[in-house]
Amino acid sequence: METWKEFEANELTHSAAHHLLAIYDVGQKYGGWARVSDIARALSITRGSVSINLRTLKKRGWVDTDAHRLVKLTPTGLQAAKSVMAKRVILKTFLSDVLGVPATQAEIDSCKIEHLISQVTGERLALFLRFLTSETRATRDLAARFRRFHGDCPKSRTCDVCKGQCLMDELKRAI
Repeated sequence: METWKEFEANELTHSAAHHLLAIYDVGQKYGGWARVSDIARALSITRGSVSINLRTLKKRGWVDTDAHRLVKLTPTGLQAAKSVMAKRVILKTFLSDVLGVPATQAEIDSCKIEHLISQVTGERLALFLRFLTSETRATRDLAARFRRFHGDCPKSRTCDVCKGQCLMDELKRAI
């Protein structure tokens, strides 16, 4: 499969992830169960939109409903929600604490990609963060050096990262 098509292979969409998180959050207050109206309020959308999205979540086995139309995460749904929450924390921490992205932007960006990265990538990123925050002199020095690094591009506009075309120039031209 071509790499770009992998995006479509992701069953957990941005919307589905946020519905699972809303159900989890609301359910924390009510013994695991959530009403459609509470989910809608948490997401600032209509009850009709929630109902439509719940059909997909139920079809995928991520939620159950009872006779009173209350919604609860299944064990699989709970696992998916917790995975998304963990990836968000990992990504936000990496973006803000390691890369120095402002906290508000780190929150936005981590929300955009939390459901897209694989478990393997999430785990490796968590390990990398643990490594960088370990109390060894070498990792402290490395993190400090990165925070001070402002690396101007070489006059040739090429380096080992860019491989012949300056990526920083391309990023500056982005939409």
